[in-house]
Order: sequence, then C-alpha cells, then structure tokens
Amino acid sequence: MSSERLLPHVALSAHAHNRMGLRRTNDAWLAAQMSDPTTRVLVVAGNRLRPVDGALAWVSPADAPDGRLVLLGELDGVVHLAVVVDPEEAPGDPEEWVPLRSVLTLLAAGAPGQAPLLMHAIGLAEWHHATRFCPRCGGTLVTRAAGHELRCTQCDRAQFPRTDPAVIMAITHGEGDDEAILLARNAAWPDGRWSTLAGFCEPGETLEDAVRREVDEEVGVEVGELAYFGSQPWPLPASLMLGFTGRALTTEIDVDGAEIAEARWWTRTDFEAAARSGELVVPRGISISSSLIETWFGRPLDGPGWD
Repeated sequence: MSSERLLPHVALSAHAHNRMGLRRTNDAWLAAQMSDPTTRVLVVAGNRLRPVDGALAWVSPADAPDGRLVLLGELDGVVHLAVVVDPEEAPGDPEEWVPLRSVLTLLAAGAPGQAPLLMHAIGLAEWHHATRFCPRCGGTLVTRAAGHELRCTQCDRAQFPRTDPAVIMAITHGEGDDEAILLARNAAWPDGRWSTLAGFCEPGETLEDAVRREVDEEVGVEVGELAYFGSQPWPLPASLMLGFTGRALTTEIDVDGAEIAEARWWTRTDFEAAARSGELVVPRGISISSSLIETWFGRPLDGPGWD
C-alpha cells in the first residue's frame, strides 16, 4: 500500500474545521454571519439531508429556511452553519430527504473535506431530535450556545451533546501467510456480508476491557494483546468508533446466536478469493472497519483489480 494514500476513515476526517467554540454565545456575531452572503448553510430536516445533483446542498443564509441555528465553524476561511427544521416543514419533496448513510458515498467520492462538517451537523441534529424534554424533571428545553447546549426552563439544568464510545476491532491469529482475521456476520445482515466485530463500551469499563468482553460474548474468542488503531465519529445516532487491533489467545468460535449469526477466520488467500467471487462482502470506502480490514490485508479493497 502506498505510504502517500490515507486510509479511508482518515481521509474522511483529514480536513477538520475550526469549530469556533468561543463564538457560540456571541449572538451579534452569529447574526452578522447570517447576514453575510458568503456564509454557507446546510439545511437538515430532522436528521436527514437533501443532496442536489449528487452533492451536498450548501445554501446562502438568504436561501435557508427558519429553524434551529447551529454553528459548525470555519473551513477555508468560510463560516459554515446548519439550520435544523422539522421534517414536515422541510422545503421540497419529502422523498428527496435522505439519511446520512445515503450521502456518505458522495463525500468519499467528491467532497471528503466536508465530512467533518456533516458529521458535526448530523450529530447535533440527532441529539436535538432525541432530547425533547429535560431528563431530570421533564421540563421544556431551550437552545443555547448556537445549538450546542439545551437548558431546562423549569430546573435550569443544562444538557450537552452526548457521544457514546464504541469499540471496533480487527482480531487476528497466526503468522505470515497463515495469519487470519476474525470476521462476523450480523444476524440482520444479508448472506455474504461480513465485517469486523464491534460493540459499545459499558459504564465503568475501559476500552480494552470492552474489546475483550465484546469478542468473548459475541464469538467466544479470548483476546490478549491490543493496540489502538484510530477513531471515527459515527453519528448514527451518537457514536465515536474507537478502533483496535488485537491478537487472539484462542481460536475456537462459539457465536452468541442472537446478534451474531456466523463468524470465521479468514486468511488473506481465502479472503481475496471470496471477495473476488462475491461470496464475501465487507465494508469498503469510508468506514473505520474498511480501514482495519485494508490494513490487515495490506492493500486497498477498492480500485483496479477489484472490479
């Protein structure tokens, strides 16, 4: 694999925007940005987006509908905002509004630099969608800090966006040509679709313990040595994926039969043959799972030779 090529999940987050956190409570400054025709605004309907001509539709403030204003930040000298509107008040045909997963391929193909802005916008939109009342007293919430805080009108308690840590791991055993990676198929997936294992970190648990527990619970494999791989925001609805590589201490598989329908070890030879034949379909493109598998395999999973 070329050292100049960024892994899929890294390429998608390589152009992080300046979030301009100190500007979030400056109402006069925010109003000025909404009067500036160079400001770009992303309209979000609930938690859905409307691509136009195969690209994300950023509009001027004058063309944006009324809604909940969210300051995303500055990228390449341009201020970016989002306006979150109720789905029934969204402009255009409701069928034109699609979930985040439907536009991820657009980002990977034509606008990877916009990915951090999009993840920021959808993450906050999902949070606003899910947090309708104060979880302490049930009171009404009002928006503060340019969409980054909700405050209760009854008990005055502040609520902030949450991020749920989730681990995702490439577990291997063996050496050289015999090295194999552990992939599994979720019970809800179609036949042939496989991926790395993943799961949420529980309260009071380290990330490393979460990796070992999830692998043991889902497929009955004990894991020893671990190494941190990288992370990826995944606001579906509110996760931060934390990637690890790990070495198995045992190889016998015993799937849980609930979440996991099937799991097996794949050598690189078996993996390539099954992928080329269509027997095996794994994540490709932008996900950190794709990056984990690609790193183990030793070269990209897309491009010439895979068609």
